[in-house]
Amino acid sequence: MRLNKFISDTGFCSRREADRLISAGRITVNGIRARIGSEVGEDDRVQVDGDDLRVRSVAKGRRQHVYIALNKPAGVTCTTESGVKGNIVDFIGHQQRIFPIGRLDKDSEGLILLTSNGDIVNEILRAENKLEKEYMVAVNRAVTDEFLRGMSRGVPVHGQMTLPCRTGKLGRFGFRIILVQGLNRQIRLMATHFGYRVKQLVRVRIGNVKLAHLKPGQWRNLTEAELHGLLPHRTNW
Repeated sequence: MRLNKFISDTGFCSRREADRLISAGRITVNGIRARIGSEVGEDDRVQVDGDDLRVRSVAKGRRQHVYIALNKPAGVTCTTESGVKGNIVDFIGHQQRIFPIGRLDKDSEGLILLTSNGDIVNEILRAENKLEKEYMVAVNRAVTDEFLRGMSRGVPVHGQMTLPCRTGKLGRFGFRIILVQGLNRQIRLMATHFGYRVKQLVRVRIGNVKLAHLKPGQWRNLTEAELHGLLPHRTNW
């Protein structure tokens, strides 16, 4: 088994984060510093920072992993690093080791998904999946049709043009935007390009999963229908 998959199967972190730990020299296999792409067997001893990792055994017929929808309040940071005050893992306090699928800025609010299944993180985040993410945004100036057209056509962010998106007006100082990508602080930077400042940003939908009536700080388990909608091809959860 690939080492990063083994680590994700323990619930410690996602495959992507496992590769970061391996590159940082924090993972050893049988006492030897691991490398990206390493393979491990069931008799190998895998450690992170000197602590053993073990794949959890699960009773037959029971779902191994958890899948959560959280209404993240502003001020919570989407990181698994325990040393970061207000990190999302400590905020939820789940009995299983979980990590976020993607991210939502510390200052932003709303829907974010979390799981203990590192295998599905990259599948959901792949750009070709074109998973829609819908946001409601409040800004400091009156929203104009010209501004919305400019946002929908694409804006230079981090040295690249954002993909075309859908926008709609919500009152005088608000708008709705639906993206299929998730660049760092994308909406805030897009708005800044046109001289606007985001005062509040709330994500209300990811694919077929809606924020609905979840109050800030509340979370719930995803339904079977929601899981299937996120990754229709997958049968093993």
